[in-house]
Amino acid sequence: MKVRKSTGLFLALLLIPFIGFAQNGSVVGRVFDQSSNQELPFANVVVSGSTTGTTTDENGNFQISGLQPGFIRIQVSVIGYKNTLSPEIEISNAKTAHVEIAMERSNTELEEVTVSASPYRTTEESPLSLKTIALSEIENSPGANRDISKVIQSFAGVQSTPNFRNDIIIRGGGPSESRFFLDDVEVPNINHFATQGASGGAVGIINADLLREVEYYSGAFPADRGNALSGVFEFSLVDGNSDKFRGQTTLGASEVSGTIDGPIGDKTSYIFSVRRSYLQLLFSALELPFLPTFNDVQFKVKTRIDRKNEISIIGLGAYDITKLNTGIDDPDEQQQYILSSLPTNKQWTYTIGAVYKRYNDNGYQTFVVSRNQLNNQAEKYLDNDESSEANKTLDYNSQEAENKIRYENAIRSGSAKLNFGANLDFVHYTNQTVQTRYYDDGPLLVDYNTTLDFVKWGLFAQASQSLINDRLSLSLGIRLDANSYSADMRSPFDQFSPRFSASWKLTSAWSLNLNTGRYYQLPPYTAMGYRENNTFVNKQNGLKYIQADHYIAGVSFQPNSNLFFSLEGFRKNYADYPFSVNDSVSLANLGADYGVIGNEEVSSVSKGRAYGMELQGRYSAPGKFNFNLSYTLVRSEFENKSGKLVPSSWDSRHVLVLTSTKKLKRNWQIGARWRYVGGLPYTPWDIDKSSLVEAWNANNGPYYDTDNWNTKRFKAFHQLDLRIDKAYYLNKLTAKFYIDIQNFYNFKNVNQDILVREQDANGAYLTTDGGTRYVLKRVKDESGTVLPTVGVILQF
Repeated sequence: MKVRKSTGLFLALLLIPFIGFAQNGSVVGRVFDQSSNQELPFANVVVSGSTTGTTTDENGNFQISGLQPGFIRIQVSVIGYKNTLSPEIEISNAKTAHVEIAMERSNTELEEVTVSASPYRTTEESPLSLKTIALSEIENSPGANRDISKVIQSFAGVQSTPNFRNDIIIRGGGPSESRFFLDDVEVPNINHFATQGASGGAVGIINADLLREVEYYSGAFPADRGNALSGVFEFSLVDGNSDKFRGQTTLGASEVSGTIDGPIGDKTSYIFSVRRSYLQLLFSALELPFLPTFNDVQFKVKTRIDRKNEISIIGLGAYDITKLNTGIDDPDEQQQYILSSLPTNKQWTYTIGAVYKRYNDNGYQTFVVSRNQLNNQAEKYLDNDESSEANKTLDYNSQEAENKIRYENAIRSGSAKLNFGANLDFVHYTNQTVQTRYYDDGPLLVDYNTTLDFVKWGLFAQASQSLINDRLSLSLGIRLDANSYSADMRSPFDQFSPRFSASWKLTSAWSLNLNTGRYYQLPPYTAMGYRENNTFVNKQNGLKYIQADHYIAGVSFQPNSNLFFSLEGFRKNYADYPFSVNDSVSLANLGADYGVIGNEEVSSVSKGRAYGMELQGRYSAPGKFNFNLSYTLVRSEFENKSGKLVPSSWDSRHVLVLTSTKKLKRNWQIGARWRYVGGLPYTPWDIDKSSLVEAWNANNGPYYDTDNWNTKRFKAFHQLDLRIDKAYYLNKLTAKFYIDIQNFYNFKNVNQDILVREQDANGAYLTTDGGTRYVLKRVKDESGTVLPTVGVILQF
C-alpha cells in the first residue's frame, strides 16, 4: 500500500507543471461533398453513441466541446447524402482534435429505408474482402507495439509467422504479392531490414503517430491499384494541426521517436516524425549474435490552395544497419550458427511524392508524381575472417529506383461512378554481385554488373452503378499493363485484367457479395536484371508477368452499426510464376527470410492455387470495447519440378485470431490477443550436399533437399499477448503508459534442427573423405520467450 501511494505521489509531483482541473476535450471539423469538395452547411453532427452534437455552419464547419478524453467517432447526417461515420479520432484536454468528413451522395428515397452509419465500410468496387483498421486498433493492439505490419496480422486472411517477422502473407499467397499506398503515393517497402523482392522485414517503417486509419483489401482490388496478386493496403495519414504547434515523444519497445506538427501560414500544415532504434544496445547486452540499428523519417505537408485545389507532399525514408556481434565470449552452437551464416547488411530506402487534387462539381482529378529508391548492400566472409578478400563469399550491391506518374479522374453522376486514368513508371535497376553458388552439378561463380532501364505503363477504368434504391450495386473494371523490358511483356493485351463485383442487399442487415477478376504482377527486378555471361538470361527464358485469377463469394450480416460478420469463400489460380532453374523451386515459396529473392536464373512456368474460406466477426464501441474474431481456412499449393502440386510454404490450413480491448475506469485499458496458426510445411536438409566443404563454404551453411520440398510439417504455433494501458489527460499534456507482454504463457516453437560443423578441442572443424566433407551435427532449435515491453507516450 505504501509503495502504491509513493508511486502516485511521484507521478503527481512529476506532472505538477501540467496539471489542470478542467476535463474538457473538443473537436473541430469540416463536412463536405466527397466528389466536389463543396462544404455542406446545416448538417447534423453527433458524437456516435451519445446525444452530444451540433450542426455545421454555412461553411460546413463545426465544433463540439465538453468531451471526455478518449477515442470517438463523429456521425453526420444531411438530406441527400448517406449517413456517415468519421474515422476514429482521439480527444484530449491538451489539444483540439481535427477531423474532416466526406459525404457520399445518396440515391435512396427517404421513405424507403434509413441506413445507419457504420465503421465497417465497403464500396461498389469492393463489396467484400475490404476491411478498415481504426486508430484505436492501431494504437492499442496487444502484441503489436504500434507496428501496423503486426496489427494487420489480427485480421482474416492474414497469416502470422512464429519468427516475429512482418511478412504480409494473405490467403496463401507469397509475401511479395501486396502493394502499399500512403495517401495515394505508392510505397514499395514498409519494413526495416526488408527482404528485397518481397514485403517483409523485422520492424515497420510507418510511424503510427501519422496514421488515421488503414484500409486492407484481400481481394476485389479496384482497377486503379495494379501490380498486386494478394493484397492492397491504403494507409490514410493525418493532416498537421492547422491551429498551433504541437508535439509528441514516444519511448517504444525498440525505438525512441519524436513527432511535431503545426501550421505554415493560413493554408498549409505539416507533420514530421523521426525515430531511432536502441535495439543494438539491448541485443549487445543480451549477447545476441546480431546487432540491428534502424532509423526512419516521415512527413506530410498539405496546402489547400482554394476549395477546388489542394496539394500534399509525402515522404518516408529509412536507414538500416546489421552488424555481427563477434565479441561474444564462448558463443553456444546456436549463436555460432547465426554468426557463421548471417551477412552484414546496409540498407536505405525512401519514397517521396506529390499528390494534387482538383475538384469539380461532380468529381475530382488526382495527379501523383513520386520517386522511390532502395539501396541494398550485403557482405559475408567465411567464418567472418576479414583478413583476406579470398574469404569473401558474398559481395552484393543493388539499387532499385522508380519515377512514377499517375493520373485519375473520378466522376459521380447520380447513382453511377466512373474512374479512369493511366500510370507511367520509369525504372532504373543496378546490381553488382560476386558470389559462388553451389548447385547439384557443382559450383557456379556469379559475377556480374548490370544496369537495367525500362518503362512500364498502365491504363485503367472502372464503372459502378447502384440500382433499386442502393440495394443492388454492380462494378466492372479493366486494366491494361505492359512494359518495354521484352517482347513477352510489351503488348498490354497480354495483361488484360478484367474484374467484376456485385452486391445484393437482401435486407437492411444481410448482403450477398461476389467478385471475380484477373490480376497481373511484374516479377521482381532482381530476376529481370539477372545476368549470366553478360546476358539477361531470364529475358531469354521468356520471363512474363505473374497471373492470378480470383473467385470470391460471401455473405455479410450487420444487425447494427457496431456489429459486423462476414463469411467469404475464395480461390486463386496462379500461372507463369517464376521457377528457379537450378533449385527447382517456385519463387512463390520464398520471401519470408532476410536477404534477396529472384537474383537467379528463373523461368515463368510455375502454376499454383490457393483456396479456402474466412470468417470475420467485429464489434466496436469506440472508447469502450472492441472485439475481433478472425478465422481463415486455407490451402496453398504450387507445382514442384515434377509438375505435381505440393503444399506451399504458406499452407498453414488454419489461422485463428481473437483480439479484444476493454476500457476501464480512470482511463485504464486492458487488451488481449490469442493467435493459432496451423503447422507450416518445411523442407528437410540435404545432408549429403551440405557436408561437402566446397558447398558449405559457398553458402555459409546447409542446403535444403529440394527433391523433398515441403514434405515435412511443423507443429501448430499459438501465442497469447497481453497489454495494459493507462492514460493521463491533463490540461497541457497527455501522458500514456503501456505494458505489452508478448507470448504470455511462454510457448516454445520447435523449428527444424540446426546443422553445425563439429569441432575438435582446438576449435578446428572436423572433416572426412580426405578433407572434402565436414562432420555435421544436429542441434535442437526452439524459439519463443516471454517478451515484456514498456512504452511511454507524451503529447503536448
